Amino acid sequence: MASVKQVQVTFDCAEPERLARFWCEVLGYVVPPPGGSATWAAAVDPAGSGPRLYFQRVPEGKVAKNRVHLDVRVGTGLRGDERLAALEAECARLVALGAVQVGLLLADDENESCIPMRDIEGNEFCLD
Repeated sequence: MASVKQVQVTFDCAEPERLARFWCEVLGYVVPPPGGSATWAAAVDPAGSGPRLYFQRVPEGKVAKNRVHLDVRVGTGLRGDERLAALEAECARLVALGAVQVGLLLADDENESCIPMRDIEGNEFCLD
């Protein structure tokens, strides 16, 4: 039995090129040549370590909460106020790109703080 070598994350969306460019800004990814088409776009990690993101146009809009979401890891290794400051700074940057902050989950006995958000097409993700 062969092992999985790569993972691609696929987004159903209305505007593939626009959503790909948004996620490139979020993650520091690039749109690979020759680009996409009217029905799809992709984004890749220029360092080659992160998964490829694929954006495909679908006719229906988003109607329910995602069952899977991305955690954008900006606070790794940070705790308390330092972590919260890093999350809030990244949140402000992403809101300027068109993302929406959904809430703020403060640290408790089990979990560190995180910020639930939505991308420019309403897909949920968290700043973690």
